[in-house]
Amino acid sequence: MFDDAAVETTEGLEALVSTLSRVGQGGESGRAGLADQTLSDQVLIDQLAVLERVKSAVAAAQVRVTAAFVDSQEQVAQAWSQRARECSEAGDFDGWRAARDQARAASFADDDNAGKAPSVTGTGDGGHDGARDAGSQRRRRRPSGMTGVAAQVALARHESPVQGAGHVRLALALTTDLPYTLAALEAGELSEWRAQIIVRETAVLDPADRRLVDAEVITDPTQPVAALGDRELARRVRAVAYRIDAASVMARAAKAESDRRVTLRPAPDTMAYLTALLPVAQAVAAHAALTAAADTASAAGDERGKGQVMADTLVTRLTGQAAPDQVPVEIQLVKTDQALLADDDTPAHLTGYGPVPAAWVRDLLTRLQRATGSATGSATGSATGSAAQGDAGAKAAGVWLRRLYTHPDTGTLVAMDSTRRTFDGGLRRYLLTRDAATCRTPWCDAPARHLDHIHDHAQGGPTTDTNGQALCVRCNHTKQLPGFTATTL
Repeated sequence: MFDDAAVETTEGLEALVSTLSRVGQGGESGRAGLADQTLSDQVLIDQLAVLERVKSAVAAAQVRVTAAFVDSQEQVAQAWSQRARECSEAGDFDGWRAARDQARAASFADDDNAGKAPSVTGTGDGGHDGARDAGSQRRRRRPSGMTGVAAQVALARHESPVQGAGHVRLALALTTDLPYTLAALEAGELSEWRAQIIVRETAVLDPADRRLVDAEVITDPTQPVAALGDRELARRVRAVAYRIDAASVMARAAKAESDRRVTLRPAPDTMAYLTALLPVAQAVAAHAALTAAADTASAAGDERGKGQVMADTLVTRLTGQAAPDQVPVEIQLVKTDQALLADDDTPAHLTGYGPVPAAWVRDLLTRLQRATGSATGSATGSATGSAAQGDAGAKAAGVWLRRLYTHPDTGTLVAMDSTRRTFDGGLRRYLLTRDAATCRTPWCDAPARHLDHIHDHAQGGPTTDTNGQALCVRCNHTKQLPGFTATTL
């Protein structure tokens, strides 16, 4: 589909995108009535089918382009590694460090030897080992994708650095170990997501076994891969992998257990999903405990539904509170004074969640105030309100408001310049609130873990609110790599 030389240039690809963007527009006039329809429904469905194959072919083209970029960057990394060895042998520490950083920026692999400093006698061994095979390099790649290669791929695809690293790994796996899967993707028999399923399910196999699974699953005439659903495809790949390498079952279980985690993501109507990925025994035990608590409450006459009791029990047991709505922790809620006091409809922003309706916030604050049995306070120091006198003497969370306009005592703007190198105190709190505690790198919405200068302090950048930014760990380390710059937009 992409053999035409016209699409081998950036200009040709842009022309193709422009052409595809006009596909189907002839059917818009038909929405007013069947008589005016310029494209029949059959033609529209046929176009959908063709475009789906185009999407797969484009994904395959991105895989090959990504793999070519990684290979090219690896050659650059090898050259810089050779330069690092030369500097190491000469005892040139500054030259070795600069060359090492350039090599790390260009390589997707995590080479431990590249980090060795030159010895006093100049016999240190730095850089990549040219004889090392690609498989060894990939096994030692940085697990978090903190490389310049991953960052560049992510920015080009308008995605986060983690997703960028995932695309690089997908490209390396398909072009190196899964040629049949890549061919099926190019032919439109697989979508990019289903190709990722095959890569994921064969991740613990050796390259040779991976190729065997790839050939058997994709070329099996009795079970055409194009007709398999997502779950069916995953089960099929696992079954073949288990038969070819039974030991991979245990390796997969160990790998999966190391990936246990708890995540939070927004849900509609000011709700959220708190999700825990656990080993199956622990997950079943936790669910059984919540179910038993719900059954006990129901037997005692509790009018709440089973799901409500399980959710409330989860919150109280995790937080140690007597009631789920009396959790004494700070909830960062950014709201204008007009929305708080004058019934303005400007949405508020809840850190870690996103926009919430202004009326919902006013109702929340009112209910919390009534629950505490005390007046709303105003705080500039500790974020957690003191325990108020609630019903039956139970501890309840206080409601505290913090002004961000001026300091309540001095009247100085919180976003003041700092005489220190680091962002701390009121300036730190201001930056985290301003940036919604998320990374400022485009398309990266990871939680902010570092506060750093946009224009480096070492190069004269001031410690001010306009020169400060909240970043995740990956992006903060990536922007320090050679060739990366940060600019305020």
